[in-house]
Amino acid sequence: MTLAQIDPGFFSVIGRGIGAILLYAVLGVLLMLLGFYAVDLTTPGKLNRMVRSGLPNAVVVTAAGMVSMAFIVVTAIYSASGVLLEGLLASLIFGLVGIIAQVGGVRLLEWVTGIDIGAVLAAERVQPQAYVVSAAHLALGLVVAVAIL
Repeated sequence: MTLAQIDPGFFSVIGRGIGAILLYAVLGVLLMLLGFYAVDLTTPGKLNRMVRSGLPNAVVVTAAGMVSMAFIVVTAIYSASGVLLEGLLASLIFGLVGIIAQVGGVRLLEWVTGIDIGAVLAAERVQPQAYVVSAAHLALGLVVAVAIL
């Protein structure tokens, strides 16, 4: 096969696909950053400093939050109609609702269980409570993701 045999519309499809990938990637990164800052604002201490310092509980909880936000964004993209703008808008809306649900749900779980998340995140050694909070992040991300479908 030569370049002359490629369908004339092929390159426009590729161009639109690359554009969609880049737009969804940017939106996904922005939502994950927003989710990170929402968690940071609602927890005692500076989460970004704790993560940079390598505090294990802060890293584990933050990683779980990022993965759960990715569940939400991926599901929103998957469920979007074929129209790019509608898909981006749905991803944005579902992502924002997911952030609110996730942060609110995890804070509620911490309150009900009596977990002092500030102390857990600042601890230099792995605390079992970090796994509970991480599991809550992942579970809520899955719940929101499935709700999108």
